[in-house]
Amino acid sequence: MSFTDRLWYQGHKAYWLLLPLAWLYGAVTAVRRVLFRAGIKRQVKLPVPVIVVGNISIGGTGKTPFTLLLCQLLQQHGWQPGIVSRGYGANITAPILVTPDACAIAVGDEPLLLAQRSGCPVVVCPDRVAAARYLLANTQANIIVSDDGLQHYALARDIEMILIDGNRGLGNGQLLPAGPLREGAWRLAQVDLVIANSLPFAGADGVMTLLPSAATQLNGNATLTPCAVNLVAGIGNPARFERTVLAAGFSVKQRHYFADHYKFSAADFADISGPVLMTEKDAVKCRAFASDDWFSLGVNAQLDQQLTTKIHTILTNLRSSYAT
Repeated sequence: MSFTDRLWYQGHKAYWLLLPLAWLYGAVTAVRRVLFRAGIKRQVKLPVPVIVVGNISIGGTGKTPFTLLLCQLLQQHGWQPGIVSRGYGANITAPILVTPDACAIAVGDEPLLLAQRSGCPVVVCPDRVAAARYLLANTQANIIVSDDGLQHYALARDIEMILIDGNRGLGNGQLLPAGPLREGAWRLAQVDLVIANSLPFAGADGVMTLLPSAATQLNGNATLTPCAVNLVAGIGNPARFERTVLAAGFSVKQRHYFADHYKFSAADFADISGPVLMTEKDAVKCRAFASDDWFSLGVNAQLDQQLTTKIHTILTNLRSSYAT
């Protein structure tokens, strides 16, 4: 376990040393929110509805599988969704339409995975407003899903949805860098939907479960039946991925955990023998140099009945508010 995990989630008292920086961070973000609220900083309202999917904490909370499911639900309600994302880790200065065969280094691993699995247009740019405008000008999308856009207040939104890891919760409840929070827990009361991933969380509207799919070969169509594997993950919460792997019937020989959004190279696998099992997000960065015994384990989001009902109500009301 990393020192950051011990600090934020295991009660390590050293976080007190970082509280002054956390207070400064909180003050800066509070001023920024006030400037947007007062109209001093401009918030752009687009002609189509915008749904923001995000979190208030650092680290993986399951936004990507939820975004994929949300796009399916939007299509069921008659929308043509498009996705905008930052493209974390990529050097992007202008909007880019992500194609399924794009390079993960150029567009970001999560946007590439979203483009490959959703079938929806995906545009990446750190400027979410520019990304959204580009999406509307170059695709048939008539509703925008902003992936990890909760704190990007320049883009006005109709609906906000927050995901929380039910296992880790909000950690020690402190703002960065003393804790894992980008915004305080008060933010949960302001959004339209709070989704707890894996386990219930006080104040959440329901629980999302991630169900593993077949483990598929990175460069082929073969599947891997449950066996002992070497686990590779470059994601925000590798422990959750490991729990999914175990639930799928695999056992773990060794763990090889890298930083979130890590840019893999063939050299990283020099001492890692097969079979290798990794996330889909990592797989899109490794296919160019993958061996035949490298596999990825995908997950699909499943919502409990309470969440399902509430989301359908939200989407029905959204459709009514934009009816012509």
